[in-house]
Amino acid sequence: MKLQKNKNRLIASALGLMILVSGCGANGEPTAQASDSTSGSNGKVTKILIGTGTGFPQVCFIDENGKLTGFDVELLRQIDERLPQYEFEFKTMDFGNLLLSLETNKIDLVAHVMEKNPEREQKYAFSSEPYAYWSNRIVVAKDNDSIQTLDDLQGKKVLTSATSAQAQLLENYNNEHDKKIDIVYQSGQANDTASQVTSGRVEATLAADFVLPIIDPQKQLKQTGKALTSGEILYVLRKDDADEKALSDAIDGVVKELKEDGTISKLSVEWLGSDVTNKDEQ
Repeated sequence: MKLQKNKNRLIASALGLMILVSGCGANGEPTAQASDSTSGSNGKVTKILIGTGTGFPQVCFIDENGKLTGFDVELLRQIDERLPQYEFEFKTMDFGNLLLSLETNKIDLVAHVMEKNPEREQKYAFSSEPYAYWSNRIVVAKDNDSIQTLDDLQGKKVLTSATSAQAQLLENYNNEHDKKIDIVYQSGQANDTASQVTSGRVEATLAADFVLPIIDPQKQLKQTGKALTSGEILYVLRKDDADEKALSDAIDGVVKELKEDGTISKLSVEWLGSDVTNKDEQ
């Protein structure tokens, strides 16, 4: 596990100049080469590399000032403030590379509104306390009344992001049916879902309920049919790793606190336009 630890305050002081010189990237976030800082009563802190993206508006993106921000990012900053034994550092990449980077120890945790599903559980560990909930549904152009179910998408092009929970739904369907859905994979950085659907390049996409206003601010699309799945949004970590389990447990405790004091609800409304943190309201 790529967890760098301070050995003592003397070493941290000696490396202070290096931090000042190389500790920040172009977007104001510390780089992976920054030295550990001292914190907490025992003077030690563990650096955690958080993998996230930059192309998901309101969730994890670069704002007009070049700052990484969004619901996932700001929530993790709140969590970091309450865990003095850890220092969170963001490492951004394309969505499709996040899970592989976790497997290869390039990051320590994935944060990208990741849904827990059976396929992912086979390979990865998840935190236990959900910080959001969502339901996946089919999304089509507003004037399209011909599609209600996955069966209606047989032989049609459906847009999704590789390695996403929605892609897994489509792939599972194709594995179980002779007549397939034509899955069209897009980059995690692409923001042209609405235009792809309304232009007819693809017939539909799958999306979580709260995502529709984000990908379709002009309200050209609509959700159709019943919910395909309902999922818990959690952080993804490596399996069978004691340090990762300790990190997960610490984060779970803070998420519970932030739910109780209303912080997560406020962040959800601020960034996503609604409170997606209450299971009963989804």
